Amino acid sequence: MERKITLLLAEDEPSLGQIIKESLETRGFDVLLCENGEKALEVYKTKTPKLLILDIMMPKKDGFTLAKEIRLEDADIPIIFLTSKSQTQDVVEGFHSGGNDYLKKPFSMEELIVRVNNLLQNTVLQEPHNSIELGDYIFDFTKQTLQFKDNPSAPLTHREAHLLFHLIKNKNKVLERSMILKKLWGNDDHFSARSMDVFITKIRKKLSEDETIQILNVRGFGYKLIY
Repeated sequence: MERKITLLLAEDEPSLGQIIKESLETRGFDVLLCENGEKALEVYKTKTPKLLILDIMMPKKDGFTLAKEIRLEDADIPIIFLTSKSQTQDVVEGFHSGGNDYLKKPFSMEELIVRVNNLLQNTVLQEPHNSIELGDYIFDFTKQTLQFKDNPSAPLTHREAHLLFHLIKNKNKVLERSMILKKLWGNDDHFSARSMDVFITKIRKKLSEDETIQILNVRGFGYKLIY
């Protein structure tokens, strides 16, 4: 039997939350419904949803704050905001908070389902499915592991795996600093840049068994993986 795709839905209006949950479940999704932002963050950390649907105006933790916190852990999980707000600045704030799409209430369930499917399809297309040879290493993006020769596989964090994937995808070319910061950290401010430098150092150390692999710091531009 094909495994259902798990979605996390955070909606504080009980009747609307139940309608959305049931509509998505009739399309074959497994839906985790939470009534506030704090509960949604707890469920996100203990489950493995593939997509988040977040109401913006929620008690305890609003959707924008929740999205920003989740983006610190996962740069790629698709996020759809649901809101009754219609001001342009609210839409802009939604995308700045890490949202991929923005649906204004009231909306049709068919429109929501189309947007969910589109975002899930785009996510699948962006992720590698096979192990990647990197010098004497084997990098498994799906399992988030790095194996040197016949040694046991070593685990990578989510962000390490994504950063290494983008370095490999752009091997022998400069991975532009601002672009990857915005993609993986959500912004390119000084704090995020320092954080990325730490992750680059960690990845260099994990690849240090193969001297042919180098991650060069191209000052003022970004990083270049050569091997």
